[in-house]
Amino acid sequence: MDDAERAAAAVLPPEVRDFIAGGSGRERALAANREAFDRVFVTPRVLRDVSGCGTEAVLLGRPVRMPVAIAPVAYHRMVHPDGELATARAAKAAGVPFTVATLSSVPVEEVTAAGGSVWFQLYWLREHGRSLELARRAEDAGCEALMLTVDVPWMGRRLRDVRNRFALPAGVRAAHLDAGAASAAHRPGGGSAVAAHTARAFSPALTWSCVEELRAATRLPLVLKGVLAPEDAVRAAESGVDAVVVSNHGGRQLDGALPGLDALPAVVEAVGGACEVLVDGGVRSGTDVLTALALGASGVLVGRPPMWGLAAGGEDGVRRVLDLLACELGDALGLAGCAGTAGARRLRTVRLPQPGPQPGPQPGP
Repeated sequence: MDDAERAAAAVLPPEVRDFIAGGSGRERALAANREAFDRVFVTPRVLRDVSGCGTEAVLLGRPVRMPVAIAPVAYHRMVHPDGELATARAAKAAGVPFTVATLSSVPVEEVTAAGGSVWFQLYWLREHGRSLELARRAEDAGCEALMLTVDVPWMGRRLRDVRNRFALPAGVRAAHLDAGAASAAHRPGGGSAVAAHTARAFSPALTWSCVEELRAATRLPLVLKGVLAPEDAVRAAESGVDAVVVSNHGGRQLDGALPGLDALPAVVEAVGGACEVLVDGGVRSGTDVLTALALGASGVLVGRPPMWGLAAGGEDGVRRVLDLLACELGDALGLAGCAGTAGARRLRTVRLPQPGPQPGPQPGP
């Protein structure tokens, strides 16, 4: 995955790479997402028959080739002209779901027409009737699930974008929000034009009543993305939500928010199987997927790695990223003594303390 990121960096404009790679504030939460995976170790089992080891699983009641979905990421056409269409086709070939974002640069109908398993990510808009219209539009287009993002009343202060005065390139637009070619997201000002654009569109008044309204309005499985507190996960299950994604938004919202992997065990325990629990933030290898499963996750979402693959090689680049993830997961499962993904959930884990500076000599009395 690091190779894919380096290949993407070689072809992307620096401000676009910063938009994808960056986090909010001092990027503590962004760094902590990776550090959380680096602190967790699994205890492999031995003398198990893994000759038929497979990566297959079930997410939201549907079979997948591995317990991975592509997370919603805005504006794929920023990095490649085929945009979300290329990513969706690669996801179909890999047998994993692709999540179309509200801020997709390709309309949902065109993405679902490419086939495969497609989920739709929804931001709650200031005109909440438009949110319900988008949900119905996704359902009519053939999406298999709705994913409501609940941790973005407005975009976090992403300082790379502020310093770059980041604005959308010409020809890239939010296909579900903007009728014309230009919007506030295209007009650079004193900070991030994309943040200014979404501040006008997103509602900071999203509450549990909105979740209940959405639940009543759709027959699709409903997922809440951006849950970290066990109490919120329990409330979600009680509201009829089918799954939660334990997530700090890739370190892009509250800087200093708990990493999803660290929050995961408490959320899994709290919901007690009442809904599925997925996790995202910092997943960069098949071993990371194994770790998430061992901590109780149903599966993971990956966001940045497919974007690096898309930038570096279009559809083929995304396929290589997903093929690599599947290969690494199969390798990790077998070496851990698991004949399949269900076995990974029975592995013991050990969380080692984060390395830090060692105390020096103490002064005498």
